[in-house]
Amino acid sequence: QVQLVESGGGLVQAGGSLSLSCAASGRTFSGYRVAWFRQAPGKSRDFVAYISWDSGITNVADSVKGRFTISRDIAKNTVSLQMNSPEPEDTAVYYCAANLIFKSGYDVWGQGTQVTVSS
Repeated sequence: QVQLVESGGGLVQAGGSLSLSCAASGRTFSGYRVAWFRQAPGKSRDFVAYISWDSGITNVADSVKGRFTISRDIAKNTVSLQMNSPEPEDTAVYYCAANLIFKSGYDVWGQGTQVTVSS
């Protein structure tokens, strides 16, 4: 089963940019759907974006559409979340998640990485 490791979190100013990366260990992402979720303090965990590894099809939440982009690097076996023009409301712990494409939901989760957007 794939294991996930996130990196790239930190402090960013509103209007800046930040990139998160999710690396797979144990196997490749082939056959998987990989997503980013986020959870702000006191709030539920919310969907941000997903990418189907083999097809490259993506879906992005309306709240970040036009600002965040999800992509994959096949050579590096990583999925990235490019955050452009972040807002203080984007402050949260960001989690990478994955599951086999034919299954619903997400069974595998990373440990999370903190993103703090300052105004």
